[in-house]
Amino acid sequence: MLPAIDVRQAHKRYGSVHALDGVDLCIGQGEFFGLLGPNGAGKTTLINLLAGLALPDGGQLSILGCDVVKQYRASRRLLGVVPQELVFDPFFSVRETLRLQSGYFGLRHNDAWIDEVMHHLDLAGKADTNMRRLSGGMKRRVLVAQALVHKPPVIVLDEPTAGVDVELRQSMWRFIRRLNRDGHTILLTTHYLEEAEALCGRIAMLKQGRIVALDSTHNLLNSIAGFRVRLKLAGDLPAALLPQMVEQADDGYLLALPSCQALEQVLAQLREANVAVQEMSMQQPDLEDVFLQAVGRA
Repeated sequence: MLPAIDVRQAHKRYGSVHALDGVDLCIGQGEFFGLLGPNGAGKTTLINLLAGLALPDGGQLSILGCDVVKQYRASRRLLGVVPQELVFDPFFSVRETLRLQSGYFGLRHNDAWIDEVMHHLDLAGKADTNMRRLSGGMKRRVLVAQALVHKPPVIVLDEPTAGVDVELRQSMWRFIRRLNRDGHTILLTTHYLEEAEALCGRIAMLKQGRIVALDSTHNLLNSIAGFRVRLKLAGDLPAALLPQMVEQADDGYLLALPSCQALEQVLAQLREANVAVQEMSMQQPDLEDVFLQAVGRA
């Protein structure tokens, strides 16, 4: 089976900046894949290369076997992209915008699918509203609808929930999950790491144009040893435990511990110092911990 996205030794320069420095990435059909990284890591550059908005300086990129440079017409039909920027035509209503987008792909009589997409993105009530009159969150919904209007098998979501309210975010993800269950491949970039942790089966992390981590979400989370414990104490933290402290706040202390055995040692030291524990909670490592470790190490 052909990979949904296949990137081999992709290079892209902008002047002296090496935005992509030999990226290799293979995403299988039907995956929900996360692409993470700090600002300037190269995420949007890679998406621009896949979408044909920029040409690679080296390497090869393909969508379901179609080279994005040599077979650009076919590759674009296979891809739907939700960009970061709020780009819209101020002269059309929501429905007209989606009909126009359908026309770009030669699709006529597409109203049934347009209605379904608008329904799932809570746009039905705004179908005849001019794009200029929509809020920022509503405009972002329309961008998602535009990316889906030609039913692409591969969907790229570049920060799709930036500036979006919680209710819309949840309804959007329900719809995107459904598309993924129906066989669509999803490539997601986001700064909301809890989204990536909850949604993505595999994750790649970029820094300065290079992949510094690539594995299943489960394996990445298991790569962080130990856990954290938050303590609210009837007194000050003993000096012997200060090296293990991650942060201090009004509600207590957060300590990083390598194992459960270390927690018993902490409690023993607190008893020895006559400091009582008022509250205690444990936190398992999350994707933010993995991200900080991978990016910091790189």
